Amino acid sequence: MSAAAALFAELVAQGVEHVVLSPGSRSQALALTAVALEKQGRLRVHVRIDERVAGFTALGLARETGRPAVVICTSGTAAANLLPAAMEAFHAGVPLLLLTADRPPELRGIGANQATIQPGMFAAWVRYELDAPVPDERGFEVFSRIAAHAVAASLGASGVEVDGLSGVAGPVHLNLPFREPLSGAVVTTSIPDAPPPAAVEPEAFLLTRGPRTVVIAGADAGPDAEEIAHQGGWPLIAEVVSGARFGRHLVHGYRALLREPVLGGRIERVVVLGHPTLSREVPALLRRTDVEVIAVRCGGEALDFNGATRAVDAVTVEAGASDREWLGEWMRASAASAVDLDAPARDVEGLSSFDRAERLSAVKAELQAVRRPLDRELLVDSLWRATWPHDRLVFGSSRLVRVADAVLGGKRVPVHANRGLAGIDGTVATATGIAIASQAAGGAGVTRVLLGDLAFLHDVGALLLPPDEAEPRLQVVVGNDGGGTIFDGLEVAATADRDDLDRAFYTPHTARLEHLALAYGWEYQRVTTRSALDQALTSPVGGRQLIEVPLAR
Repeated sequence: MSAAAALFAELVAQGVEHVVLSPGSRSQALALTAVALEKQGRLRVHVRIDERVAGFTALGLARETGRPAVVICTSGTAAANLLPAAMEAFHAGVPLLLLTADRPPELRGIGANQATIQPGMFAAWVRYELDAPVPDERGFEVFSRIAAHAVAASLGASGVEVDGLSGVAGPVHLNLPFREPLSGAVVTTSIPDAPPPAAVEPEAFLLTRGPRTVVIAGADAGPDAEEIAHQGGWPLIAEVVSGARFGRHLVHGYRALLREPVLGGRIERVVVLGHPTLSREVPALLRRTDVEVIAVRCGGEALDFNGATRAVDAVTVEAGASDREWLGEWMRASAASAVDLDAPARDVEGLSSFDRAERLSAVKAELQAVRRPLDRELLVDSLWRATWPHDRLVFGSSRLVRVADAVLGGKRVPVHANRGLAGIDGTVATATGIAIASQAAGGAGVTRVLLGDLAFLHDVGALLLPPDEAEPRLQVVVGNDGGGTIFDGLEVAATADRDDLDRAFYTPHTARLEHLALAYGWEYQRVTTRSALDQALTSPVGGRQLIEVPLAR
């Protein structure tokens, strides 16, 4: 208990605000200490019975705040369930502290219950790891030092030895062995009065004028990408998950334009921020040996498709005149490529006409617009229009995110997506963490998550929240086409037998989403028209809502 107190006192002093824990025997000292600090108003604790859900919830908390979130679990398979979240955090550059309780060394490798090989189990995906000493009576200051080093490593602080890219955030693993008795009275300790570590301003690489340049914003690029494009007077190719899809230099229909010899074929330099994953055209551009590629570090691995990419910590733009001709060519092509998903304007004159036939025709057209069934384009457009800067929008790794990337225009809204590895797991849990963090201390807005039915079912355990925790304002919108239709557009669809394709890839299901919502205490709506979806998305949200949108395969 003294070791746990020393560890958490320093974590709080270092700016940790959120702890996600899963119940377990070996981790009880950590759990009791965290709960005690929550009662003092120094931490917020979130309890999840599923460690995989706990890991992704912590990932969402850290994504939104930019500060490390702690996840606690007991020993054995519990620790292994944190691996997917740790991998995503590594590749996306998200700070995460994994605290896994363990058996002491004398109980390892002898067949003891719930004892396995935990030291090093996340070795390939963490910035720093430590198999801590077993607490004893010789002092507990070592646990304060461990906590301080762990936070610094997770933030990529300078001067801290880390694995992966220096200066980039990521997960840290502290394996904490305990001997019995595993808990006792909570030990109170003072929180050191020290400011949390400040981010170190990285040295910026100077982007000179001259080469025909485009700025590419991948996942987690953020507003910096738009600012760089604006300063340089360069076209901005921003994925919908980048958080940079706005501004006067935004390119619409970028996939087709990158294939155009007079535009994509004449690019001489590319500046990359974030992790681009949503098209084949961007990686093809980044593989070209005749193009200079400058990539700002963003995750656990350097982006280097052509073997000659320059990795930098940040970029700044040289003063001077921009190439207006180059930008103009892109902007004219962009305007011609923009997708218009607006409904036809109301026939006001027809609706008020004294001519019966004309009036009936106008009414019929109006009813058709209201009753227009939803397709994927209308679904993503409705969500995009309903979301504003005080909201959060989370995209799952489903077919819908690619549709959104292809058709949506520019809008400055906070967007999240787990595109470090682009797995379908953990989407609802991540969105829950984002909602909790963004709405803390009375924050306004709604967190909306858009995903497919398989991604939803994969993370259905994240629907369970303890009754004593405040419900976040969260809308989970599921585009349900009865299976994994993303495979219909991949190579396997052209070669596999249809029955084999359906069974092994499309994986049809008959899950009743409304029953799942009822079981987990969520409000449920099933909508089939644009008008009904718009109403569902813009009505006041007081808690958790599941909105199902049936879609054709």
